[in-house]
Amino acid sequence: MPATTKKRYTDSELLEFKGLIEEKIEKAQADLELLKSAYMNDGNNGTEDTSPTFKAFEEGSETMSKEANTQLAIRQEKFIRDLRNALIRIENKTYGICRVTGKLINKKRLLLVPHATLSIEAKNIQK
Repeated sequence: MPATTKKRYTDSELLEFKGLIEEKIEKAQADLELLKSAYMNDGNNGTEDTSPTFKAFEEGSETMSKEANTQLAIRQEKFIRDLRNALIRIENKTYGICRVTGKLINKKRLLLVPHATLSIEAKNIQK
């Protein structure tokens, strides 16, 4: 059956994507834990004895770092949520179907962006 008339990915293809997504979730959760532990760290790097100027600089840097970590953590949580939603689509056998065109999303695209819900064609329409 030609790829253009194919309505959905086969069960074996869906299993392949499921394995890939589960690996990505595991890694993303580990990364999220690192971000959270960095955020929760009290930031005490033994600077009590150093000059007040250096300490003020370090505290400012720490604030920026915590804000950056918070933003990264938020993005990471969204990424994990998107990946889990992809697993639901696999269970429903709707995974890999573009939500705009209704056509199959290219397999290479899904291997790179396994939580994609738009084909390249649909993404280009949105630009």
